[in-house]
Amino acid sequence: MKSTINQSKEFEEHYSGTLSDYVTAIAWSPQNTILGATSAAGEVVLWNDGDFTILQTGNGKSVDCLAFSPDGKFLAVGGQDGQVKIWQETELIATLENAPAWVDKLAWSHTSNQLAFSLGRYVQVWDADTREIVVTLNFDNSSVLGIDWRSDGQYLAIGGYKGIKIWHAQNWDEEPYTLDMRSVSVAMAWSPDGKFLASGNMDRSVTVLEWNNPDPWVMRGFPGKIRQLAWSEANTKLGAPLLASSSVEGIVVWEKLQDDSLGWEAQVLTNHVDVISAIAFAPKSFLLASAAADGWLCLWKGAKQVSQILTGVSTGFSSLAWHPQGRLLAAGGDKGELLIWSKVLRGQGFGRT
Repeated sequence: MKSTINQSKEFEEHYSGTLSDYVTAIAWSPQNTILGATSAAGEVVLWNDGDFTILQTGNGKSVDCLAFSPDGKFLAVGGQDGQVKIWQETELIATLENAPAWVDKLAWSHTSNQLAFSLGRYVQVWDADTREIVVTLNFDNSSVLGIDWRSDGQYLAIGGYKGIKIWHAQNWDEEPYTLDMRSVSVAMAWSPDGKFLASGNMDRSVTVLEWNNPDPWVMRGFPGKIRQLAWSEANTKLGAPLLASSSVEGIVVWEKLQDDSLGWEAQVLTNHVDVISAIAFAPKSFLLASAAADGWLCLWKGAKQVSQILTGVSTGFSSLAWHPQGRLLAAGGDKGELLIWSKVLRGQGFGRT
Protein backbone atom coordinates (compact mmCIF):
# COMPACT_ATOMS: atom_id res chain seq x y z
CA MET A 1 0.00 0.00 0.00
CA LYS A 2 1.32 3.43 -0.90
CA SER A 3 2.17 5.61 2.04
CA THR A 4 0.73 9.06 2.62
CA ILE A 5 3.15 11.95 2.98
CA ASN A 6 2.59 15.32 4.59
CA GLN A 7 3.66 17.22 1.52
CA SER A 8 5.06 20.71 1.33
CA LYS A 9 4.38 22.01 -2.14
CA GLU A 10 7.84 22.61 -3.59
CA PHE A 11 6.89 22.16 -7.25
CA GLU A 12 3.64 22.83 -9.11
CA GLU A 13 2.50 21.74 -12.57
CA HIS A 14 3.72 24.08 -15.29
CA TYR A 15 2.86 22.16 -18.47
CA SER A 16 1.12 18.97 -19.53
CA GLY A 17 1.03 17.45 -23.03
CA THR A 18 1.31 14.11 -24.81
CA LEU A 19 3.26 12.32 -27.50
CA SER A 20 1.65 9.39 -29.31
CA ASP A 21 3.61 6.64 -27.51
CA TYR A 22 5.94 5.80 -24.61
CA VAL A 23 8.37 8.66 -23.91
CA THR A 24 11.78 7.05 -24.36
CA ALA A 25 14.06 9.96 -23.46
CA ILE A 26 13.99 13.62 -22.42
CA ALA A 27 16.75 16.21 -21.98
CA TRP A 28 17.03 19.94 -21.36
CA SER A 29 19.24 22.21 -23.42
CA PRO A 30 22.10 23.44 -21.19
CA GLN A 31 21.65 27.03 -22.39
CA ASN A 32 17.91 27.82 -22.30
CA THR A 33 14.47 26.42 -21.46
CA ILE A 34 14.19 24.07 -24.44
CA LEU A 35 13.27 20.46 -23.62
CA GLY A 36 13.83 17.68 -26.16
CA ALA A 37 11.73 14.52 -26.05
CA THR A 38 11.54 11.30 -28.08
CA SER A 39 9.02 8.47 -28.27
CA ALA A 40 8.71 4.78 -29.08
CA ALA A 41 6.71 5.85 -32.16
CA GLY A 42 9.75 7.70 -33.54
CA GLU A 43 8.76 11.26 -32.65
CA VAL A 44 11.35 13.95 -31.88
CA VAL A 45 9.92 17.15 -30.42
CA LEU A 46 11.11 20.37 -28.78
CA TRP A 47 9.18 22.15 -26.03
CA ASN A 48 9.99 25.80 -25.45
CA ASP A 49 7.87 27.47 -22.78
CA GLY A 50 4.65 25.89 -24.01
CA ASP A 51 5.45 25.97 -27.73
CA PHE A 52 5.90 22.62 -29.47
CA THR A 53 8.20 22.12 -32.45
CA ILE A 54 8.02 18.74 -34.18
CA LEU A 55 11.43 17.83 -35.62
CA GLN A 56 10.34 14.33 -36.65
CA THR A 57 6.89 12.75 -36.78
CA GLY A 58 6.33 9.15 -35.75
CA ASN A 59 7.49 6.54 -38.26
CA GLY A 60 6.88 3.44 -36.15
CA LYS A 61 10.58 3.00 -35.31
CA SER A 62 11.55 3.89 -31.77
CA VAL A 63 13.93 6.78 -31.05
CA ASP A 64 15.67 5.77 -27.84
CA CYS A 65 18.21 8.41 -26.86
CA LEU A 66 18.79 12.13 -27.24
CA ALA A 67 21.28 14.69 -25.97
CA PHE A 68 22.13 18.36 -26.42
CA SER A 69 25.68 19.54 -27.02
CA PRO A 70 27.19 21.59 -24.14
CA ASP A 71 26.63 24.89 -25.97
CA GLY A 72 23.01 23.94 -26.74
CA LYS A 73 23.50 24.38 -30.51
CA PHE A 74 23.16 20.74 -31.48
CA LEU A 75 20.61 18.04 -30.65
CA ALA A 76 21.42 14.41 -31.44
CA VAL A 77 19.08 11.40 -31.39
CA GLY A 78 19.52 7.70 -32.11
CA GLY A 79 17.22 4.71 -32.34
CA GLN A 80 15.92 1.51 -33.80
CA ASP A 81 16.55 2.40 -37.47
CA GLY A 82 20.29 2.82 -36.81
CA GLN A 83 20.26 6.49 -37.76
CA VAL A 84 21.94 9.17 -35.70
CA LYS A 85 20.34 12.49 -36.57
CA ILE A 86 21.78 15.85 -35.57
CA TRP A 87 19.87 19.12 -35.65
CA GLN A 88 21.35 22.59 -35.33
CA GLU A 89 18.47 24.43 -33.70
CA THR A 90 15.60 23.17 -35.93
CA GLU A 91 17.65 22.37 -39.06
CA LEU A 92 18.65 18.76 -39.68
CA ILE A 93 22.36 19.00 -40.53
CA ALA A 94 23.48 15.35 -40.52
CA THR A 95 22.08 11.83 -40.73
CA LEU A 96 24.55 9.05 -39.95
CA GLU A 97 23.36 5.72 -41.36
CA ASN A 98 24.29 2.72 -39.22
CA ALA A 99 21.65 0.07 -40.01
CA PRO A 100 21.22 -2.69 -39.00
CA ALA A 101 22.80 -1.51 -35.72
CA TRP A 102 20.38 -0.14 -33.14
CA VAL A 103 21.69 3.11 -31.64
CA ASP A 104 20.45 3.30 -28.05
CA LYS A 105 23.29 5.16 -26.30
CA LEU A 106 24.81 8.53 -27.13
CA ALA A 107 26.58 11.33 -25.24
CA TRP A 108 28.21 14.66 -26.10
CA SER A 109 31.56 15.64 -24.67
CA HIS A 110 31.19 18.32 -21.97
CA THR A 111 33.91 20.48 -23.51
CA SER A 112 33.60 20.08 -27.29
CA ASN A 113 31.11 19.27 -30.03
CA GLN A 114 32.11 15.61 -30.15
CA LEU A 115 29.33 13.03 -30.01
CA ALA A 116 29.90 9.42 -28.95
CA PHE A 117 27.28 6.81 -29.89
CA SER A 118 26.94 3.04 -29.67
CA LEU A 119 27.01 0.63 -32.61
CA GLY A 120 26.72 -2.88 -31.20
CA ARG A 121 30.14 -3.69 -29.72
CA TYR A 122 31.61 -0.41 -31.01
CA VAL A 123 31.40 3.29 -30.19
CA GLN A 124 31.98 5.96 -32.80
CA VAL A 125 32.86 9.57 -32.05
CA TRP A 126 31.56 12.18 -34.51
CA ASP A 127 32.68 15.81 -34.59
CA ALA A 128 29.93 18.36 -35.26
CA ASP A 129 32.44 21.03 -36.31
CA THR A 130 34.16 18.96 -39.00
CA ARG A 131 31.12 16.68 -39.53
CA GLU A 132 33.39 13.65 -39.62
CA ILE A 133 33.85 10.46 -37.61
CA VAL A 134 36.91 10.98 -35.41
CA VAL A 135 37.41 7.41 -34.19
CA THR A 136 35.79 3.98 -33.90
CA LEU A 137 36.39 2.28 -30.53
CA ASN A 138 36.08 -1.48 -30.08
CA PHE A 139 34.52 -2.40 -26.73
CA ASP A 140 34.81 -6.03 -27.83
CA ASN A 141 33.29 -7.90 -24.85
CA SER A 142 29.62 -7.21 -25.59
CA SER A 143 27.17 -4.67 -26.89
CA VAL A 144 27.76 -1.26 -25.35
CA LEU A 145 25.43 -0.64 -22.38
CA GLY A 146 26.77 2.72 -21.20
CA ILE A 147 28.67 5.77 -22.49
CA ASP A 148 29.81 8.71 -20.34
CA TRP A 149 32.38 11.48 -20.81
CA ARG A 150 34.26 12.84 -17.82
CA SER A 151 33.36 16.47 -17.07
CA ASP A 152 36.72 17.78 -18.33
CA GLY A 153 36.28 16.00 -21.69
CA GLN A 154 39.57 14.14 -21.21
CA TYR A 155 38.18 10.62 -20.82
CA LEU A 156 35.39 8.57 -22.38
CA ALA A 157 34.10 5.57 -20.41
CA ILE A 158 32.26 2.70 -22.12
CA GLY A 159 30.55 -0.06 -20.13
CA GLY A 160 29.11 -3.53 -20.74
CA TYR A 161 29.97 -7.18 -20.12
CA LYS A 162 33.07 -7.68 -17.93
CA GLY A 163 33.30 -4.06 -16.89
CA ILE A 164 34.30 -0.64 -18.21
CA LYS A 165 36.96 0.61 -20.61
CA ILE A 166 38.16 4.21 -20.38
CA TRP A 167 39.79 5.92 -23.37
CA HIS A 168 41.92 9.07 -23.27
CA ALA A 169 40.22 11.53 -25.63
CA GLN A 170 43.51 13.22 -26.55
CA ASN A 171 45.06 9.93 -27.64
CA TRP A 172 42.45 7.48 -28.92
CA ASP A 173 45.16 5.00 -30.04
CA GLU A 174 46.38 4.52 -26.50
CA GLU A 175 45.22 1.30 -24.84
CA PRO A 176 42.17 2.02 -22.67
CA TYR A 177 42.22 1.73 -18.89
CA THR A 178 40.04 -1.21 -17.89
CA LEU A 179 37.89 -1.64 -14.79
CA ASP A 180 37.49 -5.40 -14.86
CA MET A 181 34.42 -7.17 -13.45
CA ARG A 182 33.02 -10.66 -13.58
CA SER A 183 29.59 -9.16 -14.12
CA VAL A 184 27.94 -6.72 -16.55
CA SER A 185 28.05 -2.96 -16.08
CA VAL A 186 24.38 -2.01 -16.64
CA ALA A 187 24.54 1.67 -15.59
CA MET A 188 27.56 3.96 -15.39
CA ALA A 189 28.30 7.57 -14.45
CA TRP A 190 31.23 9.87 -13.72
CA SER A 191 30.79 12.16 -10.74
CA PRO A 192 30.45 15.84 -11.77
CA ASP A 193 33.87 16.62 -10.26
CA GLY A 194 35.48 13.81 -12.28
CA LYS A 195 36.97 12.15 -9.19
CA PHE A 196 34.80 9.02 -9.20
CA LEU A 197 33.34 6.60 -11.72
CA ALA A 198 30.41 4.45 -10.57
CA SER A 199 29.05 1.29 -12.16
CA GLY A 200 25.73 -0.39 -11.38
CA ASN A 201 26.02 -4.07 -12.12
CA MET A 202 23.97 -7.08 -13.15
CA ASP A 203 25.22 -9.09 -10.15
CA ARG A 204 23.41 -6.73 -7.74
CA SER A 205 26.50 -4.71 -6.84
CA VAL A 206 27.77 -1.15 -7.22
CA THR A 207 31.42 -0.48 -8.04
CA VAL A 208 33.00 2.93 -7.38
CA LEU A 209 36.42 3.73 -8.82
CA GLU A 210 38.34 6.71 -7.48
CA TRP A 211 40.41 8.03 -10.37
CA ASN A 212 44.13 7.27 -9.91
CA ASN A 213 43.32 4.69 -7.24
CA PRO A 214 43.52 1.11 -8.57
CA ASP A 215 41.39 -0.34 -5.75
CA PRO A 216 37.66 0.21 -6.39
CA TRP A 217 35.00 -0.08 -3.69
CA VAL A 218 32.34 -2.75 -4.26
CA MET A 219 28.98 -2.49 -2.47
CA ARG A 220 26.61 -5.49 -2.42
CA GLY A 221 23.28 -6.65 -1.03
CA PHE A 222 20.75 -5.22 -3.48
CA PRO A 223 17.48 -7.03 -4.35
CA GLY A 224 18.17 -6.98 -8.10
CA LYS A 225 20.42 -5.54 -10.79
CA ILE A 226 21.31 -1.85 -10.47
CA ARG A 227 19.27 -0.03 -13.10
CA GLN A 228 20.15 3.63 -12.47
CA LEU A 229 22.87 5.76 -10.91
CA ALA A 230 22.95 9.48 -10.12
CA TRP A 231 25.64 11.70 -8.59
CA SER A 232 24.97 14.99 -6.79
CA GLU A 233 26.71 18.17 -7.96
CA ALA A 234 26.73 19.33 -4.33
CA ASN A 235 29.41 17.93 -2.04
CA THR A 236 29.20 16.76 1.58
CA LYS A 237 31.37 18.30 4.31
CA LEU A 238 34.00 15.75 3.38
CA GLY A 239 34.13 17.24 -0.13
CA ALA A 240 32.63 14.24 -1.94
CA PRO A 241 29.32 14.01 -3.84
CA LEU A 242 26.47 11.70 -2.90
CA LEU A 243 25.77 8.68 -5.10
CA ALA A 244 22.23 7.35 -5.54
CA SER A 245 21.55 3.89 -6.95
CA SER A 246 18.25 2.20 -7.71
CA SER A 247 17.33 -1.46 -7.84
CA VAL A 248 13.76 -2.70 -8.38
CA GLU A 249 11.61 -0.31 -6.26
CA GLY A 250 14.33 0.75 -3.78
CA ILE A 251 16.98 3.48 -3.68
CA VAL A 252 20.26 3.47 -1.78
CA VAL A 253 22.11 6.76 -1.24
CA TRP A 254 25.84 6.43 -0.60
CA GLU A 255 27.94 8.93 1.34
CA LYS A 256 31.74 8.76 1.32
CA LEU A 257 33.31 8.22 4.73
CA GLN A 258 36.53 9.81 5.99
CA ASP A 259 38.17 6.41 6.36
CA ASP A 260 38.85 5.00 2.87
CA SER A 261 38.92 1.47 4.26
CA LEU A 262 35.29 1.86 5.35
CA GLY A 263 34.34 3.26 1.96
CA TRP A 264 30.76 4.49 1.63
CA GLU A 265 27.87 4.54 4.08
CA ALA A 266 24.42 3.50 2.83
CA GLN A 267 21.01 5.03 3.48
CA VAL A 268 18.02 3.09 2.12
CA LEU A 269 15.07 5.09 0.75
CA THR A 270 11.74 3.27 0.40
CA ASN A 271 8.43 4.62 -0.82
CA HIS A 272 7.92 3.32 -4.37
CA VAL A 273 5.91 0.13 -4.89
CA ASP A 274 7.05 -0.65 -8.45
CA VAL A 275 10.24 -0.56 -10.51
CA ILE A 276 12.05 2.79 -10.52
CA SER A 277 12.69 4.05 -14.07
CA ALA A 278 14.81 7.16 -13.41
CA ILE A 279 16.64 9.02 -10.62
CA ALA A 280 18.40 12.40 -10.67
CA PHE A 281 19.70 15.00 -8.23
CA ALA A 282 18.65 18.61 -8.71
CA PRO A 283 21.61 20.78 -9.78
CA LYS A 284 23.91 21.97 -6.96
CA SER A 285 21.62 20.26 -4.46
CA PHE A 286 20.91 17.11 -2.46
CA LEU A 287 17.26 17.13 -3.57
CA LEU A 288 16.74 13.76 -5.29
CA ALA A 289 13.94 12.93 -7.72
CA SER A 290 12.83 9.37 -8.49
CA ALA A 291 10.25 8.30 -11.07
CA ALA A 292 8.71 4.84 -11.20
CA ALA A 293 6.27 2.48 -12.87
CA ASP A 294 3.88 3.06 -9.93
CA GLY A 295 2.99 6.50 -11.36
CA TRP A 296 4.77 8.39 -8.59
CA LEU A 297 7.56 10.92 -8.96
CA CYS A 298 9.02 11.33 -5.47
CA LEU A 299 11.10 14.28 -4.30
CA TRP A 300 13.48 13.32 -1.49
CA LYS A 301 14.60 16.27 0.62
CA GLY A 302 18.30 16.02 1.41
CA ALA A 303 18.22 12.61 -0.30
CA LYS A 304 16.67 11.30 2.93
CA GLN A 305 12.89 11.67 3.12
CA VAL A 306 10.00 12.24 0.74
CA SER A 307 8.87 15.87 0.78
CA GLN A 308 6.51 15.79 -2.21
CA ILE A 309 4.95 13.25 -4.59
CA LEU A 310 4.14 14.36 -8.14
CA THR A 311 1.65 12.47 -10.30
CA GLY A 312 -0.10 12.97 -13.63
CA VAL A 313 0.53 9.83 -15.69
CA SER A 314 -2.11 7.16 -16.34
CA THR A 315 0.19 4.19 -15.66
CA GLY A 316 3.87 4.82 -14.95
CA PHE A 317 6.74 7.27 -15.44
CA SER A 318 9.47 6.42 -17.95
CA SER A 319 11.98 9.27 -17.57
CA LEU A 320 12.84 12.49 -15.78
CA ALA A 321 15.22 15.44 -16.21
CA TRP A 322 16.11 18.51 -14.17
CA HIS A 323 16.60 21.85 -15.89
CA PRO A 324 20.26 22.98 -15.44
CA GLN A 325 19.12 25.77 -13.08
CA GLY A 326 16.93 23.40 -11.03
CA ARG A 327 13.76 25.49 -11.32
CA LEU A 328 12.02 23.14 -13.75
CA LEU A 329 11.57 19.37 -13.59
CA ALA A 330 10.34 17.35 -16.58
CA ALA A 331 9.12 13.76 -16.79
CA GLY A 332 7.83 11.40 -19.46
CA GLY A 333 5.18 8.72 -19.15
CA ASP A 334 4.49 5.22 -20.45
CA LYS A 335 1.47 6.48 -22.40
CA GLY A 336 3.25 9.46 -23.99
CA GLU A 337 2.62 12.01 -21.24
CA LEU A 338 5.06 14.92 -21.08
CA LEU A 339 4.89 16.84 -17.80
CA ILE A 340 6.83 19.85 -16.52
CA TRP A 341 6.73 21.25 -12.98
CA SER A 342 8.16 24.57 -11.81
CA LYS A 343 9.62 25.41 -8.43
CA VAL A 344 7.31 27.36 -6.15
CA LEU A 345 9.17 30.58 -5.37
CA ARG A 346 8.75 32.03 -1.91
CA GLY A 347 10.51 35.36 -2.23
CA GLN A 348 13.87 34.31 -0.86
CA GLY A 349 15.03 32.14 -3.77
CA PHE A 350 16.37 28.78 -2.73
CA GLY A 351 19.64 27.30 -1.66
CA ARG A 352 20.91 23.79 -1.25
CA THR A 353 18.07 21.45 -0.28
